[in-house]
Amino acid sequence: MQYHWLNRQNNDRLIIFFAGWSFDYKPFEFLECGDFDVLFLYDYNSEELPEIPNYNKNYLIAWSMGVYSAYRLRNVLPNFIKKIAVNGTAYPVDDYFGIPQKPFLLTLKHAKIGLEGKFYQNIFDNTKDYERYVKFPVERPIENRVDELNTLYKRITENPESYTDYYDFAIVGLNDKIIPPKNQLNFWKDKAKTLNSGHFPFYNYKSWTELLCK
Repeated sequence: MQYHWLNRQNNDRLIIFFAGWSFDYKPFEFLECGDFDVLFLYDYNSEELPEIPNYNKNYLIAWSMGVYSAYRLRNVLPNFIKKIAVNGTAYPVDDYFGIPQKPFLLTLKHAKIGLEGKFYQNIFDNTKDYERYVKFPVERPIENRVDELNTLYKRITENPESYTDYYDFAIVGLNDKIIPPKNQLNFWKDKAKTLNSGHFPFYNYKSWTELLCK
């Protein structure tokens, strides 16, 4: 796992963010951190966490495959005041609760082509947001991102876990083209808060604080 401190100013509150597959911190640098320190985690080729300092208050925001990854590591993470899932579930490859098996396997088979092609366009629900992303895109090598998806699928299929209540609520983008909103709503039920957004909803917010308060 890789990490990056988006803000580290010895504040007494920490946000830990688990990113989605293939992402890094570059597209997220626009979000204001305010009086939070923000630790950004990504690249799930490894599940080894960095050392996490002690804070008075900890908050978890997990997105997409990060929802699954954070849940797997819940026993070694700090205690959180609030835990938010964004456009993801604990069953990321599932015909009823996640990405259906058939399209996921197609993505896995053609991952390199997709990453070089239209995958990131499909992350967003409009051209304006995609063009904004292109100005500050992911910088990780494509080979690393392809390896990550293979690692995740192996982990999901070889080490399945049953979900027990963990997240406090979930944000579900109604225009999500990656994980069907219907499947997310099947999973989260009354814990879901819907948003008129695609898979990447973060341009709807100016700060991490605003996201925490939704």
